[in-house]
Amino acid sequence: MVSDGITGTASPTFAKRGRLADAVIEHLTNAIVTGVYPVGKSLPTETALCDMYQVSRTVIREVSTTLAEKGLIISQQGRGTIVQEQSKWNLLDSTVLAALFRREDGLTYLDSLIEIRLLLECAMSAKAAERITDDEITALRGILARLKSLASDPLAYGKADLDFHDFIMEVSGNQLGRAIINGIQGQALATRDYHGHPTATDIKATHLAHEAIVDAIARHDAKGASQAMHDHIEGSWKHRRRIAD
Repeated sequence: MVSDGITGTASPTFAKRGRLADAVIEHLTNAIVTGVYPVGKSLPTETALCDMYQVSRTVIREVSTTLAEKGLIISQQGRGTIVQEQSKWNLLDSTVLAALFRREDGLTYLDSLIEIRLLLECAMSAKAAERITDDEITALRGILARLKSLASDPLAYGKADLDFHDFIMEVSGNQLGRAIINGIQGQALATRDYHGHPTATDIKATHLAHEAIVDAIARHDAKGASQAMHDHIEGSWKHRRRIAD
């Protein structure tokens, strides 16, 4: 074990965590995004980082290059490596995004995620209602039936829920929107505030919402599908956020 050089506590030996650079990148990204290294301040010197993480200069230089590509740092003559302002950060980068959700103000970023989901998924649900074929309706009803069979298992239901939403996005034909939602939601799912701890009552309410979405899409009711998806996403988040607060 070595001191992490940030909190003064011991951190795992990075040599045991797969690729050295990846482990250090994740650790430093989290430290920058959560404010351990504030905007405008310098990171420790290359030598200090080598000692801190017990890695070579080659690894630290690779780390620095990657952090710069993420927009987190910039090298300045005479000042060293400086943490950039947040407007420069690549907020869609998976490592940066995961760290944002772990911040004290992480709920505000989850709120933003919900806004994005409402804008994109409601539109995609409407498009799915317009485009869906009879075979796809049968497949969607099959997913809904599978969800119903998992109602007593919140963890399994949650995983199948992702398949439900992804299928609708796929049917919509908006592959860019699908990629954006899946990318940012994947990081949010790792946070307790986002997925919560659904009860049997929560699952029942969620399933009723899923049924309303499927019914509207199967009727080719674009407006109804959009509204049903809106009610589902907004209602679920209001409940989870209230618990998180």
